[in-house]
Amino acid sequence: MTAVFKREFRSYFSTPVGFIVIAAFYFFLGLYFSLIYSSGSPDIAMVIVAMSTVIVFTMPILTMRLMSEDRRQKVDQALLTAPVSLTSIVLGKYLAALAVFAIGFAPTVIFEIIIATYVSVNVMSYIYALFGMLLLGSALISIGMFISSLTESSVISAILTLVINILVLYMSNFASMINVSWISKVIEKAAFITAFENFGENIFSVTDVLYFVSISAAFLFLCVRSLDKRRWA
Repeated sequence: MTAVFKREFRSYFSTPVGFIVIAAFYFFLGLYFSLIYSSGSPDIAMVIVAMSTVIVFTMPILTMRLMSEDRRQKVDQALLTAPVSLTSIVLGKYLAALAVFAIGFAPTVIFEIIIATYVSVNVMSYIYALFGMLLLGSALISIGMFISSLTESSVISAILTLVINILVLYMSNFASMINVSWISKVIEKAAFITAFENFGENIFSVTDVLYFVSISAAFLFLCVRSLDKRRWA
């Protein structure tokens, strides 16, 4: 798994993909911090929550090549027949993408320190929001990985991931269109943004943590099964 992780992590920065994603994160983090700082608010959690819209569009770029690129270049069979389990392959690629995602939020530590030099800050509020963002990112990465494993086209993978991201994040906006009340409530509760915003409001819920972890585990499992199907094909 370590070898796969190193290979995948390096690949992000041997191509423009990693630089594009991190540049987008840093630009919008700086923009949101500037706006919130100028408004007199000392809460960096607001900056992190505001990034939920940005990751909808950056996540497809981060995950579109994870599995499809090997398939397109016809090197996937060499990887699948290597003396390493499919689970290790999937986890190595997944953790590499998650590491790049986490690096994208590194400036928030500096922002929190800057604010702390002037006013008293609620560190736990920042930690909750950052933890929630990492959980949200991990779930979206697992979904993007699974979609990438289904096609050899990075473009198709990116488009499908974008559509799915919008649906799972903001499905609560479509809940009002459903006349059946209990279905509407389930959809509203299942929306990723609903669980994520709880962390942004300084609410730590084990249920929300388990929700994101379960989503990540489920799609990683599906990704392993997708690779297994190709191995035997």
